[in-house]
Amino acid sequence: MVLLSRRSRLNAGLLVLMIALAHPVPTPAAEWGLINPGETPMDAVRRRYGNPTRATTQKVDGYDSAQWVYEEAQAPTGMIRMVVEFGMLTPTGFLPQIVRSVLLHPKPGTFNRTLVVQGWGPPTARGEQSGSPAYLYEDGLFVVFDEAVWEVETMLFVPKQQIPLPAPAPPR
Repeated sequence: MVLLSRRSRLNAGLLVLMIALAHPVPTPAAEWGLINPGETPMDAVRRRYGNPTRATTQKVDGYDSAQWVYEEAQAPTGMIRMVVEFGMLTPTGFLPQIVRSVLLHPKPGTFNRTLVVQGWGPPTARGEQSGSPAYLYEDGLFVVFDEAVWEVETMLFVPKQQIPLPAPAPPR
């Protein structure tokens, strides 16, 4: 039996979410650092943040999809790491140069629950990601907090999502 660390479980959960959201239709979404998933092109990310620490290409549903990682000194202020995924499948075809998602790993103290709610409002839904509390926003933001629901561990920005909410309880 393989036991995964809490961070590995979190990363695995985020990977599953990113794969599930890999092909949404681009619409206005929550943005961060002048990057708007579903709209921002690759060259705009390079102009704003420079060359990534490392760049890789992977196959997503048969399409070549780029991933840029900005770490340490190349990460934006307040971040440990920023991961930008490119490649959107739209009704008009695959757009390899468009940002699909932005994953932020903030330094401790950069974002907390109060700042998230002040910046993006109340969440559309609340839940858990690998045992940690999480907020989900229909505008395309998924936030995972530490166990105390105070410090932000990760923030994932994707194009706007249609979030199915639970059906109301039947009247008694």
